[in-house]
Amino acid sequence: MPMLADDIAALIRAAIPDAVVEITDLAGDGDHYAARVVAPSFAGLSRVAQTRAVYAALGGRMGGELHALQLTTSAS
Repeated sequence: MPMLADDIAALIRAAIPDAVVEITDLAGDGDHYAARVVAPSFAGLSRVAQTRAVYAALGGRMGGELHALQLTTSAS
């Protein structure tokens, strides 16, 4: 079952409270999303570490409930 954009954003915000999250449904199918996550707490972290933090927030849903996520992260 596909995930709703609001659910994805809520999971990220719950794990990264200072995050500003923008979710875009890329295909209109609820399976392919783009996420832009900006969080001051990412300062000093590599892009890989930022990506890992977002994936950890999704709790293993990637590849299951959430088929594809194009991810952009930054500290500001």
